[in-house]
Amino acid sequence: MNIKALYPGTFDPVHLGHIDIMQRAASIFDKLVVGVYAHSPLAKSKNTLFDTDKRCALIKEALDSVSNITVIPYSGLTVDVAREIGATVLVRGLRVFSDFEFEFRIALANQRLYPNIESVNLMTREQHTFLSSTIVREIASLNGDVSSMVPKNVAAALKEIKQMRQ
Repeated sequence: MNIKALYPGTFDPVHLGHIDIMQRAASIFDKLVVGVYAHSPLAKSKNTLFDTDKRCALIKEALDSVSNITVIPYSGLTVDVAREIGATVLVRGLRVFSDFEFEFRIALANQRLYPNIESVNLMTREQHTFLSSTIVREIASLNGDVSSMVPKNVAAALKEIKQMRQ
């Protein structure tokens, strides 16, 4: 069986919790496509720290040793992208119990829009439960050390963007 899964997200920036979910999903499915959303429709602001191409590049670099993962930018409905690329599974991560209700509703809506899609939720590892891209951005913006939260290339990119804005 050749099962292709899509792991969608804004990943601004990608952190070790995301990377862990990506690696684990890649070990479960034949192919994993990481879909980097240009702008999150649920975000309060459409401004992202990194542009879409940079977020894709950071993920590709962090996962260069995983051969069955591809990274693509996208916009529009996630289920439309899943259908276009032939994905039959959507992968999502769950950090805390409150994530479940949100992901449950999204899974039901996605299944209504694309009945052939299944949602698979992977629980985060304990050491990543506190991580979110928002927390990483805030700590980095205040000159905090995020090296234990993000891949090395992302930590370097965060420092670089901070220096450019000074």
